[in-house]
Amino acid sequence: MKFIQSILLLTVIGTSCTAQKGYWQQHAKYEMAIDMDVNKHQFTGHQKLTYTNNSPDTLTSVFYHLYYNAFQPGSMMDVRSRTIEDPDPRVEDRISKLSDSEIGYHKIKSLKRDGKNINYKVVGTILEVKLDKPIYPGKKTTFEMEFESQVPIQIRRTGRDNSEGVDYSMTQWYPKMCEYDKEGWASNPYIGREFHGIWGEFDVKITIDKNYVLGGTGYVQNPQEVGHGYENKAKKLSPPSGDKLTWHFNAPQVHDFAWAADPDFAHDTTALDNGTIVHFIYIKDTLVDNWKDLQPIAKKGFEFVNKEFGVYPYKQYSVIQGGDGGMEYPMCTLITAHGSFAGLVSVTMHEGIHSWFQGLLATNEAKYSWMDEGFCTFAQYKTLDYLYEKNTLNPLSRNYMGYIRLAKTDKQEPLTTHADFYKRNMVYGSNSYSKGAVFLMQLGYIVGEPTLMRGMKRYYYEWRFKHPPPLDFKRIMEKESGLELDWYFEQFVETTNTIDYAITDVSENGSKTEVTLERIGDMPMPLDVVVKMKDGSLKWHYIPMRIMRGSKGEDLLQIERTNESAWPWVYPTYSLTLNCTKSEIEEIVIDPSNRLADIELNNNIYPGSNENSKKIVFKGN
Repeated sequence: MKFIQSILLLTVIGTSCTAQKGYWQQHAKYEMAIDMDVNKHQFTGHQKLTYTNNSPDTLTSVFYHLYYNAFQPGSMMDVRSRTIEDPDPRVEDRISKLSDSEIGYHKIKSLKRDGKNINYKVVGTILEVKLDKPIYPGKKTTFEMEFESQVPIQIRRTGRDNSEGVDYSMTQWYPKMCEYDKEGWASNPYIGREFHGIWGEFDVKITIDKNYVLGGTGYVQNPQEVGHGYENKAKKLSPPSGDKLTWHFNAPQVHDFAWAADPDFAHDTTALDNGTIVHFIYIKDTLVDNWKDLQPIAKKGFEFVNKEFGVYPYKQYSVIQGGDGGMEYPMCTLITAHGSFAGLVSVTMHEGIHSWFQGLLATNEAKYSWMDEGFCTFAQYKTLDYLYEKNTLNPLSRNYMGYIRLAKTDKQEPLTTHADFYKRNMVYGSNSYSKGAVFLMQLGYIVGEPTLMRGMKRYYYEWRFKHPPPLDFKRIMEKESGLELDWYFEQFVETTNTIDYAITDVSENGSKTEVTLERIGDMPMPLDVVVKMKDGSLKWHYIPMRIMRGSKGEDLLQIERTNESAWPWVYPTYSLTLNCTKSEIEEIVIDPSNRLADIELNNNIYPGSNENSKKIVFKGN
């Protein structure tokens, strides 16, 4: 038996390696120490960065992000916010009005490579470094930096003194090496959108006034010294004399590091069934009951995600009050809490699930924001449906409505649009969240829901701790389903083509009935057509597309299925023959599960084509 298990393990490993043959990614080890002055909202920092070039390329330059420099009048973030058609209400013109004591900045005092000073140039939010000698493939080098920073007034994600009274939301807070991958350097300036980072390790020491409570990425290395709920049953150590205390964090296998601090933070914990500790760090105010009530629901939600999408691999996760709305970081999230309890649950689950989608499956979210936000939104609403026991076939109906509203306008942009280059914030949001989530739910309609969920778990285990682009996800789903899916990615991701199918004629032909289906929209899709007979029975006719080279597997509709001949997508119409008379039919519906993103539903039903028409209703299993 052990021999058989070993063979199976080697087969799985071999298959995974073959699937990723030629894949590489850079590695960074950060050792940082900062000293915070909470009166001036400034800190000094020392950073030692050991960088490994795992690429096949010789690097002659490197680049760092200096995110805080975005929070200055005249920055690209400031100008973009003041000139885009629909500015983010959290930003608008606020940056342009910051005083010298309110802006953010990173000032680089020195930069050395392997002990020697090297030249650099600050260009907005990017530090450009021309190397004295190349970094060859497979080689390591060490950069050491001294820097001074000022924490800006909280405006977008990061900053101090937010509207809920949190002193410090420390995200995008340190000079961060830009990622280099097979597409080259990802050294985009910080306009206010999404991120891409190098996998590695962070060892961070934060010296701050000792009355502050901290939470963030990684594991606290000196829990007995810092206290505040981190210490274990061993005897607590007395803090060092003086006004400050150093918090020591270590985070292995992550691509960013975030933290928050406030003297009024409360700290609770709960444990998942697998032993993962979830920390809840929040301001002790009138919302304490909400935070207490959140904890068992969050536990239940995270355990559902572990079961359905893959097990969270770290020993801790922190839900921290701070920031503006919600923003995910490795091993933690910063969220705001002054809304409804349902809103607190929803944002906690959304940001927590980002630990799977982007935290572990670290796509370049600036280029593929729909794989980050969209996949997370899909899992979020699946989880909320489970938590509230709604058991619906399509828990993403609101996302469908959001996408369809946009699809009916002339403002659409393809999902391939870089996050910074969307013409409108509204379109970015609808695409990244709603259309990205619809992409996944509709993929389940194409390949079958059980196949989709098996594929999601396979995707997680084969690609976690890496940077998968869309092609890698597509290949996983093709292998899991046995179908060709190029057409779906090309149409739904790379174009703004829309889906619209109609029942245009139902005619009796002797003892049979001929149903004419028409493709009106530019994007082709397979169809589920369900016929309800007057005796109450249901008949499911499945019409695949020839370009799929097969049919979907088991799906959500728990009725007998008849596989019809494939529809060559260039044909504008398709004739479906039913073995019954027209008088025996009560209703015919295209896609009663509502997972097809058809932009005009009124022509999907026979008889009738208006909002008051009946429609076959299915409940979840």
